[in-house]
Amino acid sequence: MKLYYAPGTISLMPHVALLESGLPFVAVRVDEASKKMADGGDYRAINPLGYLPALALDDGRVLLEAAAIAQYIADLAPAKKLAPPHGTVERAQLHAWLNFLSSELHKGSLGPLFYPALDQRAKDVFRERLRARFAFVEQHLATREYLLGRDYSIADVGLYAMTGWAPRVGFDIGACPNLLAHHARIGGRDAVREVRGIEGPIPP
Repeated sequence: MKLYYAPGTISLMPHVALLESGLPFVAVRVDEASKKMADGGDYRAINPLGYLPALALDDGRVLLEAAAIAQYIADLAPAKKLAPPHGTVERAQLHAWLNFLSSELHKGSLGPLFYPALDQRAKDVFRERLRARFAFVEQHLATREYLLGRDYSIADVGLYAMTGWAPRVGFDIGACPNLLAHHARIGGRDAVREVRGIEGPIPP
């Protein structure tokens, strides 16, 4: 398998999942701005829309969307317990959190704040959305170590990645101690530290 990734993107989640799964894979770095891969190829030949990550399977098929890729990896290595078993309420809760992270936090709140040309009034709307959604997660984590309770899952890495984006868009999460504690807890995992070392600093 080949994972196409870029530092500072949600590709961190499947990258960590692959390391924790113990499955063999090759990581291919992509320049997010130019879409050029390390070998000089154009990443848009893998994903015409250009966004990351993508997972190329050994049979030639390509999986897109971080949440789908991370779940696929988790299901290939069930002994690692990166996701609850199918058919359980816990698995449905994982789906709910992954959807929340993707639609409410990533695309619906954080993502637009990365665009410098966006009108300031529009940015204020997205900041307010982000404030409400981080407050929701903050309350949820008041009595839990992880999003699913006592059990770590791939969703926790997704939240870790997005929490890390907040300072990049000028959003202060200092008033969310539970969220900060979760970020530190996930950041201390061996695979997370290893992936951050592999990916290196986030390009400006």
